Amino acid sequence: MALINHRAREIHFKIVYYGPGLCGKTTNLRRLHDRLPPERRGRLISIATDHERTLFFDFLPIELGQIGGLTTRFHLYTVPGQVYYRLSRRAVLQGLDGIVFVADSHPAREDANRESLADLGTHLVTLGLPPEQLRRLPWVFQYNKRDVAAAVPVERLHAALNPGGAPEFESVASEGKGVAETLRSICKAVLARLAGEPAMTVPTPGPAPGPAPIATVPAGGPVPITVARYAPN
Repeated sequence: MALINHRAREIHFKIVYYGPGLCGKTTNLRRLHDRLPPERRGRLISIATDHERTLFFDFLPIELGQIGGLTTRFHLYTVPGQVYYRLSRRAVLQGLDGIVFVADSHPAREDANRESLADLGTHLVTLGLPPEQLRRLPWVFQYNKRDVAAAVPVERLHAALNPGGAPEFESVASEGKGVAETLRSICKAVLARLAGEPAMTVPTPGPAPGPAPIATVPAGGPVPITVARYAPN
């Protein structure tokens, strides 16, 4: 759920990139981060243990401007894809506002894609999201590694993973292809959902202003982004 910080005049959204191990989640975030000018981006944060790593960074979509006088800040996360990191993945999913499911187009990874998607559904139910909230949760599917030999046809990936018809994109994340388009789509979907649901207010000392009106997202055209530096508490 989106969080409003009235003191900082910001509204925060969390987008999680999910998918099987080595499907290209980390590559997506690195390519998004690398293509931004150094003076307009923050650090790519890696939370690592001896056995796993979670990457994230946050950015501001400057073309969209402010929403009701609040600056929109998106936080992008990846999750460890290996099956034995289930609890870590569940922790990263808490409080999410949108999901990018990155599928591997290699023919040997079809089962891994389906298993990862089923695992995601299990986590979302375990986190206590009610069915109506699950139905409204913004999703985008990215079919990555379209450059591999004998890549699984998009029609087959669509039928197996995205029969509901969520937005979907082909990509070669290692070359940056389809990466920005995927991000632009999920950001627009998250903001569109906000128009129909209230955001959660972050408690601050003293009286807080009333809820800000919500603006709609302009359609079409690229969304240039700039990254705000993350400052740990």
